[in-house]
Order: sequence, then C-alpha cells, then structure tokens
Amino acid sequence: MALLEMNFDSQVLGLSLGANIIVPEHPAAWQEPPAVLYLLHGLSDDNTIWCRRTAIERYANRYNLAIVMPDAYKSFYSDMKHGSDYWTFFADELPMLVRRWFKFSEDPKRTFIAGISMGGYGAIKLALGRPGQYAAAASLSGALDLAAHVHDEWDECRLRTFRAAFGSMELISGSANDLIGQLRKLDTVPDTAFYVCCGTEDFLYRDSVTFRDLATEKGLHLTYEEAVAAHKWDYWDRSIQRVLEWLPLEDLAQP
Repeated sequence: MALLEMNFDSQVLGLSLGANIIVPEHPAAWQEPPAVLYLLHGLSDDNTIWCRRTAIERYANRYNLAIVMPDAYKSFYSDMKHGSDYWTFFADELPMLVRRWFKFSEDPKRTFIAGISMGGYGAIKLALGRPGQYAAAASLSGALDLAAHVHDEWDECRLRTFRAAFGSMELISGSANDLIGQLRKLDTVPDTAFYVCCGTEDFLYRDSVTFRDLATEKGLHLTYEEAVAAHKWDYWDRSIQRVLEWLPLEDLAQP
C-alpha cells in the first residue's frame, strides 16, 4: 500500500484542508479500479488520526482497498449554521475530486463509508441522505441520536461546537441533522448495508441501541454488534478490522 498525505483547496468550503489516502499497490488491485472506503474521524480528531491510532494501512492491504481519510474539523458533517457547508463537500465535492485525482471505482457497489463517533454520525447521515451512493455504511460508537443529548451537561467548548454546527442542540430534533428522525420518516428501505457497533460502557451506547431498534423495525439491512468497551481507540482498532471483514470485499481479498 502507498500512503499519500494531501493538501488541497475546496471550492465548496472556501478553504484548504488535508486528507490521508491509502492507495493499493498490488497489481491485482488494478485489474479493475479498486473499491474505495471513505473513513471519517471523530470530533476531537483530524485526517491523520486513523493512521496514528490504528494499523489501518496494514489492515487495508489484505483487500487492496483504497481508503480516503479527509479532514472535517468539528463540522458534524453538516452544512453548518455558523461555518462551512461540510455536508455538501462530503456528499458532492469530495467524491468528484477523488474521481478526478485517482482511478478508483466509481461504482456505488464498490463505494463504502465508515467512521467513529462524530464520524459514525457522518457516515450514517451520508448513507441515509444519499442512499444510492454507498453500498455499505458503518458506525463505530457513533453519535447517532444527537437530539437525545439536548439536556446533557456539556462544557463550553462542546456547546460552542454545537452552536456552530446546528445553531443549538434544541434545533436538531426533526431537522436533517436528526438521524433518528430521518429514519422514522423513511418510506423506502435503501439497498445500503449498515453496520453499527458500540461499547456497552460508552456514553453513546444508547444512541446505537436506539438506532438498532428503529432500523430493525424499518427493515434496514443492519449488522449490529456490541462489546464491553468504552469510547476508546483500542476498541475502534479492533472494530475497524471487523468492518473491513464485513464489507463485500471477498473478491478483492488476498490469501
């Protein structure tokens, strides 16, 4: 695998940002354009975190899988109330730029998205909002029910983050940023396969359980797993390996 560290300009965001990109090197990967996974970071992280906290490059090598790890700052992958249009960037501009730069697959059946915490929220949000764009979406300890946390006690730094992204926590319920609300309104079951996992000691555990129960009721193609774990990288390092095993990549795996 090759690891690329990129800096580029976004017209949608009006700023320069970074991305780490894993590119397959094995000749078998290029018999056809390689499948691609967009891998999203959490609230306190950046585009470097997956490479710093896990062995994602080594894990991806088995599958000849391209992985795009972009910076999202503290956007919650939203068109921010006081900030930039990160939803539009991730849904539209970033895939267009990746297609322009690399000969990765453009087939939705070979395009996936996953993330931790805020990134788990972003992955599910993008998959629900663009149901034909990703074959599979995975949330690792995702903030999947933000509206349920409206009365939680947050420090001033987090409150400023929520105000910038959403205006206020009170405005999330019933909006496009409310994943549980969006799921309740779902009329057609998307073809997307969903994977949700969380540690039982995680402060976001109930978010995953709520999503699991409603997704099951709605008939989503859902794989759910939990383990005794907290909101920690040792759990996510194990979990991302399980996500890669779960993705429909059997035809790409190396012996």
